Parts: sequence; C-alpha cells; structure tokens
Amino acid sequence: MMVLVLASLRARWSSRLGAFVAVALGVGLTAAMALGLDASLGAPERAPLRFGGSPVVVMGQDTLTVPVERGPGTGHVSKPLAHPHPVDIELLRDLRRLGPVRLDGAARDAVGVDAPARDVRAVVDGRALVLTGDERRRAAPRTARDAEALVAVNAFLGTAGGVAAFVSVFVTAATFSFVVALRRREFGLLRMAGATPGQVRRQLLGEAVAVGFVASGAGCVLGARGAPLLGDALVDGGIAPSWFVIPVDFSFGAWPYQLAFWTGVFVAVAGAWSASRRAGRVGAVEALRDASVDSGVMPWSRRVVGVGLLALGLGLVVRDLLVDPSDLLRRKTYTTQPMILITAAAALAPLLVRPVVRALPLPGAIGLLIRENSLTSVRRTAAVAAPVLVTVALAGTLLGSAQTVSGAKAAEARDRTRSQLVVTGDALRPPPPGRSVPGAVAVSPSAATAVFVREGGNALVRSDARAVSDPGAWAATSRMPVVAGDIRDLDDRSIVVNEEWEQRRVGQRVDVWLGDGRRARLRIVAVLARGTGDNGAYVTSGNAAAAPVDRIDVRLRAGADRGAAVAALAAGSGGEVRSAEAWLAAAHPRVKAQTRVGLLMLFAISLAYTAISLASTLLMAASVRGGEVRALRMAGATRGQVRVVVAGEAVVAVAVGALLGLAVTAVGLGGLAAGLARLSVPVGVGMGVGVPWGVVGVGVGVCGVVGAGVAGVAVARFRS
Repeated sequence: MMVLVLASLRARWSSRLGAFVAVALGVGLTAAMALGLDASLGAPERAPLRFGGSPVVVMGQDTLTVPVERGPGTGHVSKPLAHPHPVDIELLRDLRRLGPVRLDGAARDAVGVDAPARDVRAVVDGRALVLTGDERRRAAPRTARDAEALVAVNAFLGTAGGVAAFVSVFVTAATFSFVVALRRREFGLLRMAGATPGQVRRQLLGEAVAVGFVASGAGCVLGARGAPLLGDALVDGGIAPSWFVIPVDFSFGAWPYQLAFWTGVFVAVAGAWSASRRAGRVGAVEALRDASVDSGVMPWSRRVVGVGLLALGLGLVVRDLLVDPSDLLRRKTYTTQPMILITAAAALAPLLVRPVVRALPLPGAIGLLIRENSLTSVRRTAAVAAPVLVTVALAGTLLGSAQTVSGAKAAEARDRTRSQLVVTGDALRPPPPGRSVPGAVAVSPSAATAVFVREGGNALVRSDARAVSDPGAWAATSRMPVVAGDIRDLDDRSIVVNEEWEQRRVGQRVDVWLGDGRRARLRIVAVLARGTGDNGAYVTSGNAAAAPVDRIDVRLRAGADRGAAVAALAAGSGGEVRSAEAWLAAAHPRVKAQTRVGLLMLFAISLAYTAISLASTLLMAASVRGGEVRALRMAGATRGQVRVVVAGEAVVAVAVGALLGLAVTAVGLGGLAAGLARLSVPVGVGMGVGVPWGVVGVGVGVCGVVGAGVAGVAVARFRS
C-alpha cells in the first residue's frame, strides 16, 4: 500500500499541489499566530517608568471588592474602580516624615517615597496601597493600556487562527473531493483489479497523510520566518503595543510548532476523510465509462449534512432574535455563526449550481457553450465556486457586521443628541451658575463614570455611566430612549438604568457601588431601551464627585449666533468646541481603525487561500480536458475561442460562488438588522446596515482574474 501511495503521489504531484500549499500556508499562519500568543502571554515584565527612581510607591485604592455567594460559602470578587482614590493630604504629610516624596505633576493618585518599605507600610496602615519592585508598574496608566492591547492581540490571533483553520480545512476538502471526481476511472480500475473499498480509502488517506506531514514541516519553517513580520504588522496596525515583538526561536519541540504541525496533519486527513469514503464507493463499472457528464453529484448524506447545517445556522439566528438579540451584535457571534451557513451553502453547492448558472445572462454561441459545459461539469463548477463562496461570505459577514454594528451605534448616538454644540476635554470648566452661554437654551455638563451592581448573588457587574450636573438641562439636550419613567426625575437619591439590568422596575430601590467605591441605595426613576449597549446608566454629579467634567452639550435657540456661543464656550471651558455632527463623526466612526485592520488581515488570508484553491482546481481540471479541447478545435474553434470558453467557464464558476456568498451575507446581515430592530435601534438604508461592496468587489475581481488567467494558460499547452 505504501508503494502504491508514493507512486501515486509521484505521478500526480500537480493534483496535490493545491492541498500542499493550502496546508503549508495554514500551518505557517497557525504557527505564526501561536508564536504571537506565546509572546503576548509570556510578555516580559516591563520596568516601572513612573516613579522608577523610588523604591516604594504609595497609591490610592483602585479596586472594589465585594462579598458574593460562592458554592456553599462566601467569596469575594473585585473590579477596577472608575475613579481610584487619591493619596490624601494627611497621608502625604505622614509620608514626608519618612523621607523624600516624589509627586507626578498635580496628580495625587500615587506618590514615590524614598524610605524603607516596612516603615511605609506601618505609616500607611491600610489607608492606601504600598507597591514595591515590579508591582510599581501598577501606578502607571500605560500598564493598563498595554494589558488591554495584549488582550486585543490575543483575541485577534485566536480569531485569525480559527478562520485560517476553517478555510484550510475547507480548501483541502474541496481539493480532495475534486481529486476523487477526476480519478473515478482509476479507482474503478483498482476495483476491477480486486481492490476492496477499504484499500481504496486507505490509499487516498495515505496520500493525505503524506501531504500533511511534508506540508506541515514546511509550514512550521514558514511560520518561524513570518512570525516577526506578523508582530510588526500588529504594531503598525495599532493592535499591539509599540514594544511588542515576536522573537524568532525555531525549536520544533515548542508548543506553537507542535500545535501547528499536528493541526496541519489533522487538517489534511479531515479534508480527505469524506472524499476517501466516496472513493471507496466507486464501483468497477466506472472504469468503462466514456462520458464525462457528472451524475449523482449530491449523495443523500451530503444533502442531509447541508440541510442540517443550514437549519442549525438559521436556528441560531432565530434563537438569538427571540431570546437575546444583543448576542447578534457581539463579535464572537458574527464571527462564528456565518461559518455554519458558509459550510451549509458549500455542502449544497452542487445542488445550487445548475439553477444559478441558468439564471446568468450568457448570450451568443460561446455563451451557450460556456453554460452547457458548466452545467455538464457540475463538480468542477462547484469546486471552483466553493472557495469564492468562502471569501465573499467572510468578507460580507465579518466586515459587513462590524460596519453594521458601528453604523447602528452611530445612528443611535445621533438619535439621542438634540444639542448643536459639544465641548470635549479632559477636565472642562463648566459655566458657573448664573452665567449663560449666548443663545443657549440649555447647557448640560456631564462626566464619564461607572456604577457596580451585584446580580444573581455571585456576579459584580460594571455598567458604564454618565454623571449629569443638571437633569433638566440633560433632558433638554438629549433624546433618550425611555421605555418607563421620566429622566427629569433624576436626583442625588436616584438612578436611570437600562433594560439589561436585573432590577429595572421604576420605583424599585437598587444597591449599587459608585465609581469611587462608595455604596449607595438609589431609586430607579427611568428605564432606557437596551439598544446596542451604549445606553448606560445615569446618575447625578453628586454621586460622582471624583469624575471630572469631560463633555458639555449645548442646545441653541433658533436663530442664535453660533459663532458667539462657540467663542464663549472655548474661552470659558478650555476644551474643544465642535458641532454635534463633527463630534458624532469623531466619537462614533463607521469602524474603528484597529478593527478594520484586523478584519482586512483575515480577508487577505481567506483571499490567499481562495487563489490557491482556484489555481489548483483549474490546473487539475485542465489535465483531463485534452480530448474536449481537441474536439472543439476539430469542430472549427480557434485557439483564442477555446481559451475564451475555458476562461468563461472559470468566470461563471466564480460568479456562482460570489452569488452564493452574497446570499449567505444577506442572511447574516438580515438577522443582524432584525436584531437591531428588536433592540429599538434606528435601522434603515444608510443608517446602519451595509455591505462592504468595495472589499467584496476586490475579492471577486481577484478571483475572476486568477480563474480566467490560470484556465487560459492551462489549456494553452493543448496544441491540437
């Protein structure tokens, strides 16, 4: 058997080239991403930069710790405070008795102390945190930002690795499936010679294992070379912190290489498994067939799998719509669920090829020949269409969903805003009482804060909030999606919540912890719609004394002098004054730059796989089309006309894949639009839902050029 496998690989190496490159590329990407995960999880501890010259740093409390129910007993859970405590003047005076104290500008959230740590702890006595050694990094804001960036790196690499594995299995399975279709006569001869179905299956699986081992080894080398480039791309794209690097350390025993290698072998075997079972069912009569018309291209098992996956994908969308529509807005949902629909569409592709091809306008004699050839060779058409389907659907659903969610958030923010001017800055000076802004109907200063609530007895939930100084002015400058109560009733003893809260009945009292950790019992005066998740809680500035004003909304009366109002606000607040439209455009971009870069990288991965699969499939198809080409030439067709026919078939197959991919995109984005409507988010044309036509067009264009070019070149070798 091994001799037969090796002989088959030597004789038909070109038919395995696509699978080899797909597995090698997949292993290379997996290795590079695993090395990136290893580098981010094991990132070296960075030396403290803030108060680096002080042996001890004293920092105000920055976490909230509350008791929760844990199993049979009671435990504790902690969350970072929105407003860490400062080092108060009395403690600062006591510390100065121990030695020199270093301040960082006007901020008193932390100070450096040149004194023995034991003496500092004795003086602090639980009033603040005492940090020594590497713990001093905790006092640097950059530490938290770097930690958030590394979480983003891990999320991106995990998602990219999943997409790479999915597409590589897809491409490998499609390649081996087409190989079986091309080798039916060979397998029939083997059956006539006495080979059992099991021996035929083992031959094909043996070829897959051989390809998997060699390609995985090459992919590990490729990943080691590409990992530093991936690190540079993550830094340049703003996803990773500036100091992040992926070191080059090729040690095959390391877990990233082991994971990538065995994943590649598994991908090769998994991709060939279904094809091997179909090869084992080839009968001896196949060796006697002369016609190349595809028949029985959709076995019942594949139909059952396709319909089952389609039902599962649609069922998940319906479940989310009925149970929790906000799940549809989460990245993990619109990243993973479309893959189920993509697999379903690919499984049913041979069944869908004929009606789609018949619907395409292909005029003239050449168009008729292209159509009939595509309908006759359904397996070839489906094999070319499948990877295009993946690329178009991934681009449409991933980028389209991100664009839709961002657009919905922007539309929601526009719908909430009634002001004409918005002032922003880190620490604004709001107009003092009795001093009005020229032409202003209402001026509403507010600050970013947070509140914490214990839900279910064992969870401490943080809710981003805003603290408003004047509830009446806030009501005049905003248009909140109120479903119960009245936001004008907000005062220092009450709170406005949204539908996500466990306790959300107007008049109900809820125990919360404020942004600085103080506990309060507040009465719910209004409930807001859940929306996209940006409708947070609202309290008064009296319940967020430590939160500096960072936004001032100004509503002007009709005909007011906007220039005078802008000048007064700029001079009095010390912040940046913009129109509401300009502020909304800056605060709610269509898609964040980092998110777009990450999604485009995923699209590039998928497009590379698709190009490989197209080239491989068309080259394999050309190897058995010599008789067909010679028949066309004998019928009077010129070489140019033959090339046009073959290239046209490739373009038609690409078009079929693009249409099926757009159908999957329509289902995914349609479910997302329905979820937004259920969440009371304004959705409409130009207001949230959108398809990234530019990216999809690039993908289809590249596929069309690759398909037509490879097909034309492949048949050029037939001279007769």
